[in-house]
Amino acid sequence: MFNGLAALIAMLVAWFTPFVAAAPFVVVNTFHSEPPHATILFAGDMMFDRSVRQVAEEKGDDFLFSCINDTLSDADYVVANLEGPITTNPSHSVGSEVGGEGNFTFTFPTSTAPLLKRHHIWLVNLGNNHMLNFSRDGLVQTKQWLDAAGVSYFGDPDSLEAEKVARPTISGIPFSFVNWSDWTPIREPAASNGAGIGNSVVEQIRREAESGRVVVVYNHWGDEYAPPPAREKQLAHSFVDAGASLVTGSHPHIVQEHETYKGVPIYYSLGNFIFDQYWNEDVRSGLLLKVEFDKNGVASLEEIPIYLEQDRRTCLK
Repeated sequence: MFNGLAALIAMLVAWFTPFVAAAPFVVVNTFHSEPPHATILFAGDMMFDRSVRQVAEEKGDDFLFSCINDTLSDADYVVANLEGPITTNPSHSVGSEVGGEGNFTFTFPTSTAPLLKRHHIWLVNLGNNHMLNFSRDGLVQTKQWLDAAGVSYFGDPDSLEAEKVARPTISGIPFSFVNWSDWTPIREPAASNGAGIGNSVVEQIRREAESGRVVVVYNHWGDEYAPPPAREKQLAHSFVDAGASLVTGSHPHIVQEHETYKGVPIYYSLGNFIFDQYWNEDVRSGLLLKVEFDKNGVASLEEIPIYLEQDRRTCLK
């Protein structure tokens, strides 16, 4: 019986050996991982009071972003300027006359923070001329509502340095978002080595860049409805000299000129993003910047024109 079993096994081995030998040799390919890159979308001024607030209450606040949401969701991160505080205070500007009392005193409903998060706006600038419209209490409330919604912020005009700079890591790349605001008092030390403009923002940019982070400077500056003045250009160049990889800004409510300085893009104003200004094409036309970064800075940049519709939506132009 044993001999019969051994013979059967020998026969099976002989039968399957050609098939085993003919089996293909499997090669496992090893691919090098792609270097980290992050796509960030930059937008200008957002204002959720006056008639924008009324339309949001009537049609739902998602209506404001209804024809731009797909563009926002196509980025890893969206950054914009929050042009006023989020508070429980009643609006002073709803129903006011243009230029009249309360017309420029903004407070946004508490639903604004989750609205931003739903539409992929992960980071907002607080360093602007309207953030203290309801004094320090309005600023404190704003940060509380943003924190609760999971929306980050930078440029805090009345807090510690740690809260003035946002330091997220996006798709594996460490970023530092730094704000310059014409309405935030700053310390003015002597310029390093007697060159450039000496101020604490320049020194902050230098420290962030020297620590190996990609530095983006988002400004709120200049004159409304006018080209950038010479002192802005000097400031922007000093930010690049200190290590900024991108300089952009808001406040003038129009899209201003842009330039490249030492290989770094500078966009002086992106114009309006969410706003109720319609009296000419300049204030109705804004710009989104879709920027792809690698660990060394800007790898590519795309301009996306937008348009403020009179129904208070912002749409692609």
